[in-house]
Amino acid sequence: MKNQDIELLKQFLEYPIWTSKPVFEKFKTIKDSIFREADEQGKERFLFLNGKKENKVVLIAHADTVFDMFYNGNSPRKHFVEIENDYFVGKDEAGKRIALGADDRAGCAILWALKDSGHSILLTDGEEHGRIGSSWLMEQNPDIANIINQHQFMIQFDRRNGTDYKCYDVGTDEFRAFIEKRTKYSEPNRSSFTDICTLCEDICGANFSVGYYNEHHHDESIKISEWLHTLNIARDLLASELPKFERGH
Repeated sequence: MKNQDIELLKQFLEYPIWTSKPVFEKFKTIKDSIFREADEQGKERFLFLNGKKENKVVLIAHADTVFDMFYNGNSPRKHFVEIENDYFVGKDEAGKRIALGADDRAGCAILWALKDSGHSILLTDGEEHGRIGSSWLMEQNPDIANIINQHQFMIQFDRRNGTDYKCYDVGTDEFRAFIEKRTKYSEPNRSSFTDICTLCEDICGANFSVGYYNEHHHDESIKISEWLHTLNIARDLLASELPKFERGH
């Protein structure tokens, strides 16, 4: 399984970083998945697969990278993915370091690895542009907004480092204690925001580290062992009976 997981991560890191469309095309092959978009040219889109388990969580990642705002859909230099020690790095044709888009292609790879877990998956677009896709979901797709907020809680895979989690303003003390006990991860602070800050209206959410470093820069890298560790923690967590954590207002 380890080598298979690593190859999966490599495949997602090899997708072009200037467009989210190939990632969505892959996820659209999942039976019973729901894909919606407002406009082919915009970022108002998401894909949702409702899990079959009774006590299920929503697993979230975003298909866009910060670099597509610079390239505006135009192809830049192709990047190649190589292993240096325990890291995946990006290289151009001349061997110079170039961005990977691991934020958040690493999270997308985890969603794909967990697509048959019985839990729900949600792939968004435009997180790097101000949570466009998740905002459109909540504002214009009330049927899906209602469904996801009936889950036990949400987990997003979109954090730098290897052993962090953040709940921002969508976690309770009880939920944080649960996450820390089950993952041994720690919350460095509660600042900033991401998709769960928009999506979690009624239930709690946490964003897990997936092992990337220097995101949004040309020397970005991802530590393979840390990505695998988060994937395996998620597998163990999702295989257990999970309580429901409501936000409370």
